[in-house]
Amino acid sequence: MNPNIRNVIGVFVGLSLGMFINGYLVSISGTVVPPPEGAILTTEEGLKEAMHLMQPKHFIMPFLAHAIGTFVGALLTALIADTRKMRLALSVGVVFLIGGIAMVYILPSPLWFTVLDLVGAYIPMAYLAAKLVEKRG
Repeated sequence: MNPNIRNVIGVFVGLSLGMFINGYLVSISGTVVPPPEGAILTTEEGLKEAMHLMQPKHFIMPFLAHAIGTFVGALLTALIADTRKMRLALSVGVVFLIGGIAMVYILPSPLWFTVLDLVGAYIPMAYLAAKLVEKRG
């Protein structure tokens, strides 16, 4: 197969599965860590209204969703790609980072979570995934 086509397929598969995992983990977060009493977290408005009720434990699943989704997406990209594995895995991390930045504007969160999420969940996870694939040989 043409290396460029394989690279494009790798990025497409990585982004697709990474987004699916991210969305799935976010969707089950309320069952893992119950929301604050009276909070309706199924709508954007409900999330905004309940943000002041959120404790640090309520941010664990969103962080894991972002980190694991990015990691799996970048890992798959690096595994499938024929060339430029690190660059392509990091590009997946950048796409997820852009999504994270967009979410900060759509749904403001506490500053500590915003910094932790934007600094720790995207580029480092993509880099780690690509390094694991490089080490594998």
